[in-house]
Amino acid sequence: MFAAYAARIDRDQPLSGLELGERPEPEARPGWTTVSVKAASLNHHDLWSLRGVGLGEESLPMILGCDAAGVDEDGNEVVLHSVIGQSGHGVGPHEPRTILTERYQGTFAEKVTVPTWNLLPKPKELSFEEAACLPTAWLTAYRMLFTNAGVRPGDSVLVQGAGGGVATAAIVLGAAAGLRMIATSRDEAKRKRAVELGAEGAYEPGERLPRRVDAVIETVGAATWSHSVKSLKPGGTLVISGATSGPNPQATELNRIFFLELKVVGSTMGAKDELEDLLSFCAARGVRPVIDSVLPLDRAREGFEKMAGGDLFGKVVLTV
Repeated sequence: MFAAYAARIDRDQPLSGLELGERPEPEARPGWTTVSVKAASLNHHDLWSLRGVGLGEESLPMILGCDAAGVDEDGNEVVLHSVIGQSGHGVGPHEPRTILTERYQGTFAEKVTVPTWNLLPKPKELSFEEAACLPTAWLTAYRMLFTNAGVRPGDSVLVQGAGGGVATAAIVLGAAAGLRMIATSRDEAKRKRAVELGAEGAYEPGERLPRRVDAVIETVGAATWSHSVKSLKPGGTLVISGATSGPNPQATELNRIFFLELKVVGSTMGAKDELEDLLSFCAARGVRPVIDSVLPLDRAREGFEKMAGGDLFGKVVLTV
């Protein structure tokens, strides 16, 4: 079957390890189901895999891709929950949780196999392309907002780095849930787009905000960390799920964190029941993932280059 896969690890030039070509079809195994992939979306996780983060040389070649929507062996339209090992279903009882492609072959292929427990019905209201955007970036944003930030309708939330998958998802989901969303971006067009998607305002990174916020959604890391901490109200919460600009900020702002009793909460992906709630929320409220571009699987390299260059707003989706 045709697939996009990591053939080599290169920390400095990750795309040099990306190959497109034929790979073996997945083998049947007890408790697992093979899905014919209709659409799969790119995540920064896929770039990090090509750099060797969470993926070792001994696991190569590895088909990339965490997210997908498709059709199972019985003809049901399904969405994949890409955290494997969290439940014990389909794996050993002591296997640690991993994200698809850290241990098992991924979704950038004609077929993928996952534990049957990891499949959820695709709502009829969502296309395959839309549903394929939800299991990683949108699920991460959902958990950050509604589980870890502790916000409720009417609260204010700052989202750093509008344009990225998680940041864009947070703006759309937060606005739909009655939160007062604020965004930052270095790019004027992305700031304008954030407002169109429901943000009350969008500002340059580091710019003084009109008011302090109840929570910050942080995926940028070192470049925006200080601004995130300084933007919070006393008792506010900073939720972090990534550090695309690096993990080591110049100033940790510890004095401000303890004096204002701020909370810093780490967040990774989400649980299957949260993905189920997210799918239901999108179907019921008319919320749709923001898609930057849709490409056939054989043009996957273009999608990777677009994501690596940061020249996108929303998700890149690959169709099979």
